[in-house]
Amino acid sequence: PGLMKGDKREEPGPGPEPTAPPLPTEEEEALLEFHRSYRELFQFFCNNTTIHGAIRLVCSQHNRMKTAFWAVLWLCTFGMMYWQFGLLFEEYFSYPVSLNINLNSDKLVFPAVTICTLNPYRYKEIKEELEELDRITEQTLFDLYKYNSSNTLVAHARLRRDLREPLPHPLQRLTVPAPPHSARRVRSATSSSVRDNNPQVNRKDWKIGFQLCNQNKSDCFYQTYSSGVDAVREWYRFHYINILSRRQDTSPSLEEDALGKFIFACRFNQVSCNEANYSHFHHPIYGNCYTFNDKNSSNLWMSSMPGVNNGLSLTLRTEQNDFIPLLSTVTGARVMVHGQDEPAFMDDGGFNLRPGVESSISMSKEAVDRLGGDYSDCTKNGSEVPVKNLYGSKYTQQVCIHSCFQQNMVKECGCAYIFYPLPPGMEFCDYRKHNSWGYCYYKLQDAFSSDRLGCFTKCRKPCRTGSSRCCLDRTITPSRTKEMELPKSISSSRS
Repeated sequence: PGLMKGDKREEPGPGPEPTAPPLPTEEEEALLEFHRSYRELFQFFCNNTTIHGAIRLVCSQHNRMKTAFWAVLWLCTFGMMYWQFGLLFEEYFSYPVSLNINLNSDKLVFPAVTICTLNPYRYKEIKEELEELDRITEQTLFDLYKYNSSNTLVAHARLRRDLREPLPHPLQRLTVPAPPHSARRVRSATSSSVRDNNPQVNRKDWKIGFQLCNQNKSDCFYQTYSSGVDAVREWYRFHYINILSRRQDTSPSLEEDALGKFIFACRFNQVSCNEANYSHFHHPIYGNCYTFNDKNSSNLWMSSMPGVNNGLSLTLRTEQNDFIPLLSTVTGARVMVHGQDEPAFMDDGGFNLRPGVESSISMSKEAVDRLGGDYSDCTKNGSEVPVKNLYGSKYTQQVCIHSCFQQNMVKECGCAYIFYPLPPGMEFCDYRKHNSWGYCYYKLQDAFSSDRLGCFTKCRKPCRTGSSRCCLDRTITPSRTKEMELPKSISSSRS
């Protein structure tokens, strides 16, 4: 309503001044930066964090379904994040490496090639003992199997007087415990025809083996085999090792024409070989061996062109005049390709070539570089490996393993195994001097195979290795015209 006469307008005057907020007490000032509960702290974190979905836990707190959904989703994302962190850390600390494969066709040093005659050498000094071993073996085969290989053996004991005293550790027939009556009845019904054809030998009822004892005869065992062929060969090999150990020098002198008797022709890249291109050694089982292009050669061969007309070409002749069938059951040649500074392990990496054919062998060189340190336990030169290198050659895993076995052989048995290098001051095993070495050897061989000696653990792989892979490309039978020109015992090999 309007103002009447005599009324006064009231002017708004200045109101009371606003009062300042009260100052916090000392107790409240001390707790100013902290939340009163974990709930408030969690709400503060969800309202201010940049993590997606965290604010939904606060905004949807009045709806328990939404809160539970976002809580589960939030925990799952955190779990996946930490799982990814775990995978990344695991991959990082596993020290992964990248494998790079390069294929090159460059001029390379031709590898060393070792060829053996597969004909064990009969030394003149022990030739009589080997002949006596052959006669005893033939008599043993006749006693066990009624097998007469020479048609001169008889069963009557009076006609065996020409044989010397029996060898130690004779080969024996051991009876196997009989099976239950029901099993025997079934077996007799199924194998009657076999017994009728061979009534003298029932090999299912016995095994073949020989007894080995320790030094004081307090512990003995039989080295047995279910196969008579394996038993006779191992027994012969055992006695052959003892006879061979009686020679002071196990490397016979090479006759001047020995190479010519075995290798008729040798060419490398269409150029004839000479004596400076090969070296000779003897293997107890594989006979005379010749290594071409080894580290002692005057000029190492270089190879740059593939093909049949390039590389090493050999024409070989095999002989069986002094053949020992129980040591080597095959005829031909044993070949191995290896590095110049590596020994030739003919048992581990060699292969056989049969006579009467022409064989072509292709080769490819592989080089492997391993990272040491935390990436692998490889060794650069074997200096940190606790095994002495008995071969005096470049360190390889095979060199270390064989040296490890020989060192354990010397330590446990007191003598050295003839197939491995002889340590200084030791002698090879012979049961005339070490009557229990066979017992010790077979026990040690079982421990070696199961790695109870630790040789496979101690001998680490070298950080840098190079190997030559061989592949038999083709085998050609010569034509009739060529057969008339060359004897059947001659074979040709190209690599």
